Amino acid sequence: MTDLGTEPSRNEASSDPSDPGWRVEGVDKSEDKGGKSTFSPMRRRTFWAIIGVLLVANWIIAGAVLRDDRLRVPYTVFVEEAEAGNVAEVTSRGETIQGEFESAVTYPADDGSTSVEFTTERPTFAGEDGLFDVLRAQGTIVNATPVDPPAPLWQLALFSFGPTALLVGIFILIFRKFGSGAGGIGGLGRSKAKRYEDSSSGRVTFADVAGIDEAEGELAELVDFLRQPEKYARLGGTIPRGVLLSGPPGTGKTLLARAVAGEADVPFFSSSASEFIEMVVGVGASRVRDLFAEAKKLAPSIIFIDELDAVGRARGSGSGLGGHDEREQTLNQILTEMDGFIGSEGVIVLAATNRPEILDAALLRPGRFDRQVVVNPPDQTGRKAILEIHTRGVPLGPDVDLEGLASATPGMVGADLRNLVNEAALTAARRGNANVQNADLTDALEKIMLGVERHIVIDPAERERTAYHEAGHALLGMLEPGADPVRKISIIPRGRALGVTLSTPDNDRYSHDTAYLLGRIKVLLAGRAAEEVVYGSVTTGAANDIEVATQIARNMVGRWGMSQAVGLVTALPNPGQDGPWATSAVSPATQELVDREVKRIIDECYEAAKELLVAHRSRLEALTYALLDRETLDEIDAYAVAGIDRASELRDQWSPSHN
Repeated sequence: MTDLGTEPSRNEASSDPSDPGWRVEGVDKSEDKGGKSTFSPMRRRTFWAIIGVLLVANWIIAGAVLRDDRLRVPYTVFVEEAEAGNVAEVTSRGETIQGEFESAVTYPADDGSTSVEFTTERPTFAGEDGLFDVLRAQGTIVNATPVDPPAPLWQLALFSFGPTALLVGIFILIFRKFGSGAGGIGGLGRSKAKRYEDSSSGRVTFADVAGIDEAEGELAELVDFLRQPEKYARLGGTIPRGVLLSGPPGTGKTLLARAVAGEADVPFFSSSASEFIEMVVGVGASRVRDLFAEAKKLAPSIIFIDELDAVGRARGSGSGLGGHDEREQTLNQILTEMDGFIGSEGVIVLAATNRPEILDAALLRPGRFDRQVVVNPPDQTGRKAILEIHTRGVPLGPDVDLEGLASATPGMVGADLRNLVNEAALTAARRGNANVQNADLTDALEKIMLGVERHIVIDPAERERTAYHEAGHALLGMLEPGADPVRKISIIPRGRALGVTLSTPDNDRYSHDTAYLLGRIKVLLAGRAAEEVVYGSVTTGAANDIEVATQIARNMVGRWGMSQAVGLVTALPNPGQDGPWATSAVSPATQELVDREVKRIIDECYEAAKELLVAHRSRLEALTYALLDRETLDEIDAYAVAGIDRASELRDQWSPSHN
């Protein structure tokens, strides 16, 4: 590989056979090759000067600690003070006597030291001089301690030089951290990014990615560049410095980034944007510098930053009252590293986000994240390919139909499908099956979409009301033009619901017209409408239905321009910009108009649902009685009970089994 940007001389090109040919600016050669930094002469002199100051300070401190401030008096003076009753307390340790006078004593008498505490040595020839009797007669407290052997040499050395050694060690550690760019005390500013160098067994490649062919094709160019940079350099082309992967959660953005690194066979640094931020100001920027420095040393390499919106939110967006400095400093450092005075070639930054609309504009300009790759949820063909990947190591029964399963899972992404296969494997293991059968997959799908069955005792009257509620949902789903077909009805409690009605489209939907959206609202409100038609009263069971219906109506009016009264006006904040401190871009009058239109749509759909239920009361009753009898109806049975011919429309597709 050849250098990019500047052509090396012949000597430079041949002097180091290990040179990869990448130009990495802003990295010291000592760091590039050995990964270690050395002290400059100025730093070395500063270091030894500080060491000398610490040694002097240690001797001063040790002298102050070891110094005995007691007044040293002759034994005769002590005896005189004892006879005069001026000794309050004494402690004897061998021939050494220490204690306290009642009142301070000055020794020598002419301008000597004055102290209450004293020490003296009792001469060995004093013999029985009656000192104890004198002290006892004066009421002096007399103590005695055993004679201690002299402290060993190692203790003296530890006490004398231990503090200095400790301080020097701490100083050297701090000096190295700052001097090598590690970023702070105790590695606080070091990057927490994980480095992956995939082995042959755990290597992720494009073969492990499916269902997102368009995104995969966009990134294949990066792989080709990392493998053959001279091919692009010959024509004056440069690879994008950064690639932003955006899309819903679970679509495979992280997996795709790892596949790029695996295909290119280069070091891969992975970090979440939230890991840059700490309570200490400046740590985030330091970690960014450390991450890029490590990547430059190993160029060509890939840096992957997940959840970029954690630090890349538009500056000044006002998501709180304060605390933006650290996040904005971190963002500024990312911008500087990607395109500043000190640039690098051979380091590609991949980032992923679920909310690209809230990112700072400076991130998305050319020279930073030049290319944006949208990772959309897979279609039916993509879902089948994903299922095939996730079932490679799963023994499947002969009745498993992955094509039908892919058709029954519209809207699911790669993470959902992986979870589906895992749940099916766990279900098969619990049942003691030798392989995963189609029933295991269908039950796992029902568990994910409908919730876990709850075995609770329900009052017969409440059970009947639940049956009418679910029958209302199902009947409107069958009657409303363009509504998603009903796949299953059940009055078995699942999750937090007493009953469920599952409706999914025959094909993947990428846009929705007004008729479909109004039909969805009617279906959602049909459960409550059925209760009112039959009983003349309602319950709290429609709380979630009303919430979802209201959200659809509000988007229709304020975001999708489906209200003539409001017009083609965006009256709702974008996702991620609707926090408590967000400011509205529309007037209060417009907001009030939006609320009136939302209520109008909800009310009209609710009345239309009631009218349909009244007109088809016999079908409502038939579905209710069938549910009370069987508890669960699948697609074919539900349409048959309602007397609606859908069999002609049904193709050879997957449908859930009976419970």
